[in-house]
Amino acid sequence: MMTILLFVQLLVTLALIAVVLIQRSEGGGLGIGSSQGMGSFMTGRGTTNLLTRATAILASIFMILCITIAVMNKGGGSNKIDSILDQSPKTTQSQPKPAPQTQPQQNDKTTPNK
Repeated sequence: MMTILLFVQLLVTLALIAVVLIQRSEGGGLGIGSSQGMGSFMTGRGTTNLLTRATAILASIFMILCITIAVMNKGGGSNKIDSILDQSPKTTQSQPKPAPQTQPQQNDKTTPNK
């Protein structure tokens, strides 16, 4: 079930990206410019309305899918710990560190005479 939802999420995301990129910032829609002599079935304004509605619908579907996937995946982890504060720190077994080598302190007995 989760795989199907993720696949649908991917398709909706790609469609939303495509619809947003097709729109022109001036509101021309599809980059048609003007509808004079273009033989298009919709005017520039009609195309803009269509793309605006498609963006709103795809964005709504995207948000609903995000919430659905989040709710379904809430208990999907193998650990049943609710909070990160409840986790115990992980202990790793490592070799004990060697004792630091200390240099002998120089005193009058160990210092050579010049």
